[in-house]
Amino acid sequence: MKILAFSDLHLARARAAALVDASAEADLVIGAGDFCNMREGLAEAMAMLRGITAPLVMVPGNAESIDELRAAAPEGAHVLHGQGAVIGGLRLFGLGGGVPVTPFGPWSWDLTEAQAAGLLAPCAQADILITHSPPRGVADVTSDGQSVGSTAIREAIGRIGPKLALCGHIHDSWGHEGTIGRTRVVNLGPRPNWFELAP
Repeated sequence: MKILAFSDLHLARARAAALVDASAEADLVIGAGDFCNMREGLAEAMAMLRGITAPLVMVPGNAESIDELRAAAPEGAHVLHGQGAVIGGLRLFGLGGGVPVTPFGPWSWDLTEAQAAGLLAPCAQADILITHSPPRGVADVTSDGQSVGSTAIREAIGRIGPKLALCGHIHDSWGHEGTIGRTRVVNLGPRPNWFELAP
């Protein structure tokens, strides 16, 4: 299966157009959160992605809540937060929000490590784990050198052992990747990222 994945669109119109164009070649499209900015413009962001016709899986970022994303998502999209889906034989599980709690204030839709661990606990198996936040220690470094990823997400990757763990959130680490056990971890960013994965 040919998978197109991205994160952190943040209402960037040219980037959205590039993603829609690329999606014509995709069997599955994954959006790993932060479609809008500071809880505003989500309907506009979804309109920018309207041309995607492949199956679409999304998790909320910290710029939109799960309820807001479910209300705005295109018809037929799979919006995951503490839930899984099977598409084309691939098992996917998603978790949104900023983990751990960010310093950005009340607009940011965040989870504590304990909340994240509780939502990840039901996932026993997955081919792809989709989270907005990166795991601690991989693709999670800010411009000042701080590692700000989630311990709960890292522990879940180690426990589940998905083939891919896709994330975003930390803009300074867009395009960075690493491994946890046998899992390839990629911080996506708002460009087309391509993966080939068989069920």
